[in-house]
Amino acid sequence: MSSLRAAVARVLGFSRQRVEAERWTAFRSHYGLEALYCQPGIRGAHEKGGVEGQIGWFRRNHLVPVPEVATLAELNAMIERWDEADDARRIRSRPRTIGEYFAAEQLLLAPLPEEPFETGRLFTLRVDRYSQISVRTNRYSVPVRLIGRNVRAMLHASELVVYDGREEVARHERLIAKGGTRLELDHYLEALVRKPGALPGATALDQARSAGRFTPVHDAWWAAAVKAHGERDGTRALIEVLLLGRHLPHEHLVSGLAAALKRGALTADAVALEARKAADEDSGDTELSLPPASRSKVTSLTSRRLSHLPPDKRPLPSVAHYDQLLRLRRPDRPTP
Repeated sequence: MSSLRAAVARVLGFSRQRVEAERWTAFRSHYGLEALYCQPGIRGAHEKGGVEGQIGWFRRNHLVPVPEVATLAELNAMIERWDEADDARRIRSRPRTIGEYFAAEQLLLAPLPEEPFETGRLFTLRVDRYSQISVRTNRYSVPVRLIGRNVRAMLHASELVVYDGREEVARHERLIAKGGTRLELDHYLEALVRKPGALPGATALDQARSAGRFTPVHDAWWAAAVKAHGERDGTRALIEVLLLGRHLPHEHLVSGLAAALKRGALTADAVALEARKAADEDSGDTELSLPPASRSKVTSLTSRRLSHLPPDKRPLPSVAHYDQLLRLRRPDRPTP
């Protein structure tokens, strides 16, 4: 193989000897791989020409011009689809396709280990007063309750996962450029409830709008709530609605906001009610799917049970026997 920078720390002269990176050594040991390094310079140019040629073919046919995507996950999904379609391709005049050659080779491969190899890099970081952690010159938000505490951050190729003990508390798409900031509006809601005036100018709100999590329906309901309740109370009502997103799916919450706005219901409780109605409709509730005639009359469960019991012929209870206790009472003493 070539001198991949993530695998090789240093090339030892013009030979096949390398000083391997620690993580690459752990990766090889986990999967039982043996590394064969190419000779540097012209002497080793022919040793990997076929591999590099096919990589160049893939780049020219799929990555030129550079695809425009919103996230790394979207780009990875596109590359995976191209890779699967490439199984039907023949390399030059070879009699079989790439997929057919791999199917024959797959029978000779060793089985994978039962436990996957953790490719991410672990950091132990302290949460600053802005409820953020710094990972390789970039900043990411965590819940405000963790300010001043140490958390563990696992950095992968495409995402960053943050843990408080064993609990996952944040997950972000990884920032590639240096000096970037990725904030999650949900991480700051507890603080914004106390200081609702900080919401309009919050960077987390701008990023939520850009990501499509804070929709025009949110803005319309917010404006109506501010008009009805005032700036402070209307914004606080919106924050309470956003807190509902921790228990309700995003699409149902947006539907609840739209329905509440249409009815002029500008409270978080009303939005929660409308959102649960939308959730019930999506789940195909059997009661909602019944025809009107079958739901016109609701039978009491207690009445239904009593109708199947035999008639009660016992006499009604009487308290006459307790009247004799009244005769044994002492006469009231005259007041002096």
